[in-house]
Amino acid sequence: MLGFEPADPTGYGRLVIENDRLARIVEEKDADPLEKAIRLCNAGIMGFSGSHALALLEKIGNANAKGEYYLTDAVSLAAGSGLATRVVMGDAVEVQGVNDRIQLAAVEADFQARRRLEAMRDGATLVAPGTVFFSADTVLGRDVLVEPNVVFGPGVRVADGATIRAFSHLEAASVGEGAIIGPYARLRPGAQIGASAHIGNFVEIKNADIGEGAKINHLTYVGDASVGPASNVGAGTITCNYDGVFKHRTTIGAGVFVGSNTTLIAPVSIGDGGYTAAGSVITADVPPDAMGLRPGAAGGQGRGGTPDAGKAGAQEAGGVMRTCGGAHVRGAGRRRRVRLAACSLAPPSHPRVILRA
Repeated sequence: MLGFEPADPTGYGRLVIENDRLARIVEEKDADPLEKAIRLCNAGIMGFSGSHALALLEKIGNANAKGEYYLTDAVSLAAGSGLATRVVMGDAVEVQGVNDRIQLAAVEADFQARRRLEAMRDGATLVAPGTVFFSADTVLGRDVLVEPNVVFGPGVRVADGATIRAFSHLEAASVGEGAIIGPYARLRPGAQIGASAHIGNFVEIKNADIGEGAKINHLTYVGDASVGPASNVGAGTITCNYDGVFKHRTTIGAGVFVGSNTTLIAPVSIGDGGYTAAGSVITADVPPDAMGLRPGAAGGQGRGGTPDAGKAGAQEAGGVMRTCGGAHVRGAGRRRRVRLAACSLAPPSHPRVILRA
């Protein structure tokens, strides 16, 4: 019989030892005051000799306060038949029972305390250990830094040297080596964050692959998408992945600059080295090294170049942006001559211009 000594034995069956052997197990409702004072309790795990088990089970009756058939009566029946009975002691934390929500909370607290110690012994730094919550399968690499008030849901793996900043929530996600998550970030199932990538405050990532060194630093939703290495996604960007019936995917290439408050209507892609101007609604693919924008978008935002880049010579007629002349776009420390390409609009309420290199 597996036994243990809990801090509070209330509710557990007591193991009665007589003449240095286990004589019987008494359920609390059937115990007298002396038996209730016993601290050695039943952990609920029993082992029987196969040659005696069935005979003992057949003898169990229900003459007790509950009128139930107690499996634990097999102990007294075995002892009365001259069979050997003994107790093996277990760890009280490991075998404690859960009969109500209070005990469930206590078990959870014990688990969390153990996992926090394990994480720190394995080389992770927990700034405020008592505020970090793990799942049973959480994996943290060495030299991971976890700031206060972080929750790891099921299925999370964090590689060496990553930083999880305060008030972040991760579930069924992986974080690459040296990546920075948060503060106030949410990684939902399917989020795969590459090495040295940055996921900043109030950013939500779902079912998306974020490439090495990519940055999504502010107030952004990226779902059902891929973001290439070294791309930058500006504040307020949304991948509109759901059309009311189906989910669609957004593909952002390598070295892309997505301007602030860009709305990407999936399915859509931005080629390597592409741009979107701030405030644009992108409804069609943007080729590599081209700029996608709508009339009135801030063509000069960030890497986008001069304020007039999105309007140079453009004339709107019948839902088509007809263009002439050109504009200079500054990007990655250089100036490039680009030309405005004519582009049909679908739908007309979301006009756009594409600048080709």
